Amino acid sequence: MIDIAGTELTDLDRERLCHPLVGGIILFSRNYVDPVQLTALTAAIHELRSPALLIAVDHEGGRVQRFRDGFTRLPPMAALGRLWDSDAAKGCEAARQVGYVLAAELRARGVDYSFTPVLDLDYGPSRVIGDRAFHRRPEAVVALAAALGEGLRQGGMGTCGKHFPGHGYVVPDSHVELPVDDRAFEAMQEDIEPYRQLGLDGIMAAHVIYNCMDCNTAVFSNKWIDYLRKQIRFDGVVFTDDLSMAGAGVVGDMLARVETAYAAGCDMLLVCNAPDAVGQVLANWKPAVDAHRSRRIKALLATAPAKSWEELQAEPNYQSALLTISRLMA
Repeated sequence: MIDIAGTELTDLDRERLCHPLVGGIILFSRNYVDPVQLTALTAAIHELRSPALLIAVDHEGGRVQRFRDGFTRLPPMAALGRLWDSDAAKGCEAARQVGYVLAAELRARGVDYSFTPVLDLDYGPSRVIGDRAFHRRPEAVVALAAALGEGLRQGGMGTCGKHFPGHGYVVPDSHVELPVDDRAFEAMQEDIEPYRQLGLDGIMAAHVIYNCMDCNTAVFSNKWIDYLRKQIRFDGVVFTDDLSMAGAGVVGDMLARVETAYAAGCDMLLVCNAPDAVGQVLANWKPAVDAHRSRRIKALLATAPAKSWEELQAEPNYQSALLTISRLMA
């Protein structure tokens, strides 16, 4: 999964997006001007290939929401956790409504998938998770993430739990440092519990080393991916976190990162904000074709047509969800 620099496709973008090793594109704030531009861009990307490329974005709510003007501003997930503390049923219903608005609005503009929900537990000191997490208690995370996932699916979008097996305990931000979690495996069971209980379509692995398992980050660890497949019995798509992040530098250059993550069992490898590295990978990586991995990724593409923006505005459920969100944001 690669990215592009601008707000419309260049000839080089088209060439790379049509490369057989590329299975998707991730969009960022720099790729967004307004809803009309985004709709035209996603249509142009979808027209490039059949089956169409998966178009994804980090659109969680709170401080991680790539498209803002023209989209509903979504609350941080911690706001849903606070509501759950006072009334669990209301918290779950609000989570469902947030998930619906998130998915329905993105789908109306041609985006297929968002990397959400965050399943990390809020231990407090993390420099990167914080209010992106629903709660400290795993039972609250499970309940709220399940409800958010229900809303996502009602909006025509799958789920992506992150960051497996848990990024909330370590303090450093893996975008700029390499975090190491030195807890015993038994101490991590609360972090892993949401992955055991939730029916997820995708999971994003963390750029964190867990000493209880091995000396690789989870992205590069065949032990963690095997655990996910064999013990948790997850058969959806395993995504790497962005392989350009500092936490991914433990195994070498981008080609080494891609090769190691794929060998560990990751299905979709994110190479972002590194156009020269994308060229290096596409020219030199020669993986064996794996039809099972391809089927997993294809399953994330929506089969039902999206509701238009105009249809959403006339829908009572959508309008009710907007009211709930406005109260959460107050």
